[in-house]
Formats: sequence, C-alpha cells, structure tokens
Amino acid sequence: MNDPHVTTSTHSPDALLPLEMAHRAEQIGQDKVERDAISLFVLAVLAGAFIAWGGVFYTVVTTSGINSLPFGFTKFLGGLAFSLGLILVIVGGAELFTGNNLIVMALANGRIKTRQLLRNWALVYAGNFVGAVGVAILVFMAGVPNQAEGQVGEAMHSIAIAKCSLVWPQAIAAGIGCNLLVCLAIWLCFSARSVADKVLAIIFPITAFVATGMEHCVANMYFIPMGMLVQFSTHENTDRPISLMNFFGNNLLPVTIGNIIGGTVLVGMVYWFVYLRPERNKAESDQAI
Repeated sequence: MNDPHVTTSTHSPDALLPLEMAHRAEQIGQDKVERDAISLFVLAVLAGAFIAWGGVFYTVVTTSGINSLPFGFTKFLGGLAFSLGLILVIVGGAELFTGNNLIVMALANGRIKTRQLLRNWALVYAGNFVGAVGVAILVFMAGVPNQAEGQVGEAMHSIAIAKCSLVWPQAIAAGIGCNLLVCLAIWLCFSARSVADKVLAIIFPITAFVATGMEHCVANMYFIPMGMLVQFSTHENTDRPISLMNFFGNNLLPVTIGNIIGGTVLVGMVYWFVYLRPERNKAESDQAI
C-alpha cells in the first residue's frame, strides 16, 4: 500500500512537511480500518493498558504528601509522567480510540467507507476499556493504593470523584481540549523520522493536556474504575460514592463526545481541508475535463 505522495526514504534527516504528513495520516488511516478484528482488538487492549500505566505514573508523582512542590510544577511533572502512555502507544504500536479519530482524514478523502471507520472505533473503544480496567485491577491487587501510608489510594479516589462530578458542558469542553492536543501530538509524529523525534513530539502536547486538567476518555477508563476499587475496599467517602451511573453518565459519555469533536473536527478535518481537499478537488476537476 505505497502512496506516491509519502516520502519513504530513511536517508534524509529532515522531518516530513505538513502535506506529506497529511498523506501519511491518510494512508495510516486506511491501513488501520483494513486490519483484521482480532488483531485490532488485541492492539486496542494494549493501548488501553499503556494509557492506564501513564495514569498510574501520574497519580504516584502528583500525590500530595509525597512531594511538597508548587502546584504548577507538580502538574507539569504529572503531565510529563502521563506522557509515558502515548509514547508506549506510538512507539510500541497499539490502537488508541482518541488517536484513531484522525482516520476521518481518509474518510473525507474517499479512501475508506463510514462503516469501516465506525467498525474501527467500536472495536478499539471496547479494547481500550478492557485494557484500562485490567491495569486498574492489577495495580489494585499489587497494593499500589497503599503506598505512602495510603495517600496514593486517597489520591486515586479523589481523582475519580472529581471526574464523576463534572457537568456535561465542562466535560465536553475538557474532552475537546484534550483530544485537540492528543491528536496534535500524533499529527506531529507523522513528521518523525526516528523514535527520538516521536518522543519529543509527544511530550509537550500531552504534558499540556494533563497539566491543564483536560479529560481523556481512555485515561478515565482507568482512573474511575481505580477509584471505585479503592472506594469498595476502604468504604471511605460513602457520602459521595462513585457509581456506574455517574461514571458513564457524568464522565465517559460526554468526554468521549468532546474527544471526538476535538480530534476529528479541530485536527483531522482542519488538516484535510487545508492539505488534502485542494488535491481532491483538482483531481475531480481533471477527471471532468
């Protein structure tokens, strides 16, 4: 599936330019929807687990009482730690729902069909959920919440409560902001020639989304079940219990909607409109002559 527009030479040290990045995004999107269901689901489970490990790292780094750093610097370190998740996804190879929102570029250019896009999103979303919850169970069983005399567990529970207390407009807006930055990180990776390029492209957008408190649906597939496990084991803060209703209704659904808007509309469709739409219009015009 070679695309003549995509530069494949490994000899040039220069990053790809935006037009080449757009063609690479389009080709990768087509490749993703053509992957068999079992492989796609397994790679999605891996991505959910990878993002969850970023969440574990974030929680330990930012737990109050473990450090006495200023608020902003603590948030920066937390965002830096969370970057681990997307680095593992991109460099290790996995299927992440939020990143796969960029497949819309292949759809808009007529390379794939809507049913192929929706199949990919559904399988990847389900796999991400399985992987994220699996890591939450593993981390709980490993006793991580008991670290720092239980302060890590308290932080896990507090994070989950805060996420389940969002109102829809806030959750959607935070979801938009999050996947705008996540998809920009992935977009920058399309220009990369090396692993180091990809890591550097990922770190700052992901650190920014985490430090500013944006909401990522796959990360929340870990954070909220983790908080629920802590709640059920300690019976703390039962006046504000985390339930499946406020998990899905107050957070996961609106955040997912926001993530889709941020990734597909504000990144994927914008770059398609600027770089791929003119080429498609020209090709259609040439055919009409």
